[in-house]
Amino acid sequence: MGGKEKRVVLKLEDICKSYVNKNKTIDVVNHISFEVYDNEFLVILGPGLCGKTVLLNMIAGIEQPDSGSILLDRGVAGKNDCQIGMVFQKMALMPWKTVMENVEIGLKLAGMDKKSRKEISQKYINLVGLQGFENAYPSQLSGGMKQRVGIARAYAVNPMILVMDEPFGQLDAQTRYQMEDEILKIWEKEKRTVIFVTNNIEEALYLGDRIILLEKRPAAIRQTFEITMNRPRDMMDSEFIAKRTEISDKMDLAL
Repeated sequence: MGGKEKRVVLKLEDICKSYVNKNKTIDVVNHISFEVYDNEFLVILGPGLCGKTVLLNMIAGIEQPDSGSILLDRGVAGKNDCQIGMVFQKMALMPWKTVMENVEIGLKLAGMDKKSRKEISQKYINLVGLQGFENAYPSQLSGGMKQRVGIARAYAVNPMILVMDEPFGQLDAQTRYQMEDEILKIWEKEKRTVIFVTNNIEEALYLGDRIILLEKRPAAIRQTFEITMNRPRDMMDSEFIAKRTEISDKMDLAL
């Protein structure tokens, strides 16, 4: 992040969320506050079922907090559908649409003319390495390729912040490593703020400028880690291993 003053693009203030199930209140997110900075790659790390996805859904405006506020660049999260783009945990592509049609859907819904939206969509299809597959359908793509389509679709609407909910969790190990490298290349080229959710410590350390570690449900911030290692990072490097051990010692086991 350098020595320059950091510009805050998103601020969470005392966010709480609970649900009622069979007349029992279940607390999911418990008094979470943090800031997100311009061009930052922020990782939210926590055990399974701790409330990470609910927190991300509130940041994206899909759900609303019970209390607290989410301030997005002097606005409110979710009020401007081009300020936040989302890459989902499940590969949420429309199977009856081609790669091009999936990528351009947000632009089409926004009323953009056909020529302009195809030009923009082609740019991001090329960026994620899917040129030549514009007319392919999701059933013809591998898991990694489907996730590339989701990334291109999210970037195409020109979001100020890209939020990613465990996007590589369903991929095999080799493809996951490849996609981690790809998302860093895209992030470095596009210079967009990214909020990335994972339950994988190595992934968090490999990707993040900063890691916010959550406790098991209800999610609350246990500790924040500034990651200063240069990229590309080596998972076998002594500094990487030491930081992994430090985080692991503080992380709750999955429920």
